[in-house]
Amino acid sequence: MAPPTRLRKTLLAVVAAGTLVAGLLGTPGTSQAAGTGPCDIYASGGTPCVAAHSTTRALFGSYGGSLYQVRRASDNATRDIGVLAAGGTANAATQDTFCANTSCLITIIYDQTSRHNNLTQAPPGGFQGPAAGGYDNLADAKAAPITVGGQKAYGVYVAAGTGYRNNNTNGIATGDQPEGMYAIFDGTHYNGGCCFDYGNAERNSRDNGNGTMEAIYFGNIKVWGYGTGNGPWIMADLENGLFSGVNAGYNANDPTISHRFLTAVVKGEPNHWAIRGGNAQSGGLSTFYNGARPNVSGYNPMKKEGAIILGIGGDNSHGSAGTFYEGVMTSGYPSDATENSVQANINAAGYSTSGSGGGPVVTPGSTVSLRATTACCTTRYIAHSGSTVSTQVVSSSSSATDKANASWIVRAGLSNGSCVSLESRNTSGSYLRHQNYQLRLAANDGTSLFAQDATFCPQAGRNGQGNSFASVNFPDRFIRHYSNNVYIASNGGSNTFDSANAWTDDVSWVLTSPWTP
Repeated sequence: MAPPTRLRKTLLAVVAAGTLVAGLLGTPGTSQAAGTGPCDIYASGGTPCVAAHSTTRALFGSYGGSLYQVRRASDNATRDIGVLAAGGTANAATQDTFCANTSCLITIIYDQTSRHNNLTQAPPGGFQGPAAGGYDNLADAKAAPITVGGQKAYGVYVAAGTGYRNNNTNGIATGDQPEGMYAIFDGTHYNGGCCFDYGNAERNSRDNGNGTMEAIYFGNIKVWGYGTGNGPWIMADLENGLFSGVNAGYNANDPTISHRFLTAVVKGEPNHWAIRGGNAQSGGLSTFYNGARPNVSGYNPMKKEGAIILGIGGDNSHGSAGTFYEGVMTSGYPSDATENSVQANINAAGYSTSGSGGGPVVTPGSTVSLRATTACCTTRYIAHSGSTVSTQVVSSSSSATDKANASWIVRAGLSNGSCVSLESRNTSGSYLRHQNYQLRLAANDGTSLFAQDATFCPQAGRNGQGNSFASVNFPDRFIRHYSNNVYIASNGGSNTFDSANAWTDDVSWVLTSPWTP
């Protein structure tokens, strides 16, 4: 039974301040129903959700329906994945059981509003997709395991060529109508391709000119616009331009931002729009732009068309990469106060890479060995002999040199302190780095290129075991063993070592106690 109206309003106000009431609204780190969700907060602010997508949790406190659908390869059967309880987190165990011993794809991301703005496989448009009929690929349902509130969940892992769309929506802003949107992304998974978007796009999957889109973009492409540093940046895709502020091109106030769980916000109304962002795990939102439409013709007034895209550009450009966990679109221009309350709710949801499905924490200063998880190779560890890096069988009877060569000191990432670098235990100052996609051991030469090549971002193991390590400067590529050599490899590609066969196993590593402490 719902609390009385006055009590419920009081509880919602407490949640908006960032504090959850134990027992009634749940607590961070538990699987209890949240009691209120982002869309309840938007509604109370007068800007209701007209689309709400998530594979990780309910976005309304009362939502108890399906979050997404998966299709398994073994027999092409499908299964809807719901929540553990109304208003709660995804029932990932349903997916794990259904997809056991086979691969699964995410076929539908359900809209949690009553408007049925579901996202499905993106059709061809200005660009043909790589799947049959020119459609885009569907996401691997197992590729982005995390936890929310201590419960296992899966995100939508977008590799280049992957995309979702709805060109026949209900209630999404058109023309110059006001709207808001937010999304939670993996801030360490991005690239310079066009265009990893979530939001409002053209209804015919083609470029219909300036101002026909309004979507959140995340990545580090610099063709149209960019901010400070090397990226990635939150920008707005307004068609024929990614904008970081009022100017086409560079805007100094839009910072590089790469939290592991990133809240990205774009909102717009007549001749006014804003970009905001923050850490989805803690803290508030910062405003990176708040002002007039871009000083380029065609964007005032806007000509939004009201389709919804995820992982692609408005014309079906699909060279992008990223990971999506949840996002909404609203009717009306949300206030900063409403968005701040939504951010507090997101913080309280408890997004994490630790615990069930998340992979162990990789702690700088520790010494570890990295064991392969592929069935063929569970006695093999990443090791070096001189500058050559490969996987080697190591056991208690191995020589002291072999044990030392298979032991690594975890350091804070040389180019990104949120990630890690791996220093040889017995060759001080030398690190694992990639060159021409192959890993080798090399002394740190102090250059920015070395720092990037030697920095890897730990994520949950792609096969559900241990960790996977994404290259910081090639985020679609993970440390992989192939024919006993070690590479950074994508899931499918032109190189032999990019083979999709056994990829999730080959890029998953269990951190063990070091052979040489």
